[in-house]
Amino acid sequence: YKARKKKKKMLSSEEIHGIASQVIENESTAIKKLLSSLDDTFDEVVRLMFENKGVTVFSGIGKSAIIAQKIAATMNSTGTSSVFMHAADAIHGDLGIIRENDLVVILSKSGETPEIKVLVPLIKLRGNTIIAIVGNRGSYLAQQADYVLDVTVVEEGIPGNLAPTSSTTAQLVM
Repeated sequence: YKARKKKKKMLSSEEIHGIASQVIENESTAIKKLLSSLDDTFDEVVRLMFENKGVTVFSGIGKSAIIAQKIAATMNSTGTSSVFMHAADAIHGDLGIIRENDLVVILSKSGETPEIKVLVPLIKLRGNTIIAIVGNRGSYLAQQADYVLDVTVVEEGIPGNLAPTSSTTAQLVM
């Protein structure tokens, strides 16, 4: 670890500010792009959530799961009964969290993860409405969902697209 750490070159203040500026710019662009997603589908989803007699169940995998958990916590703070269900746990026994009148909101950047592909048909068999917050309109999740909120991003905030910072920011803002 120490040998590896010694090989890293400290960036100058100018380089640090340049990278930070680019990250903020990329993430700002991702958020501004969401304005085009405020359409009739968005309106319908808001109405569904407002009129929901059950619980709103948020789910996802990886970083999207972390954002889903945060959104569920925020919804509870506003008086909207919500719960987080990890997609991997759901397909291994936790699907019982979902009841008859519950809405299920699934967050995914790709919409193609194996866990999502197993989870979606199980939810559909139960007759629950699926809302996808997804970054790929042509994905399996988007095609199977009842409602799709598009959070596609062109470029992640961190140079080299190493971490999903812009896409998770867009999911949270949506």
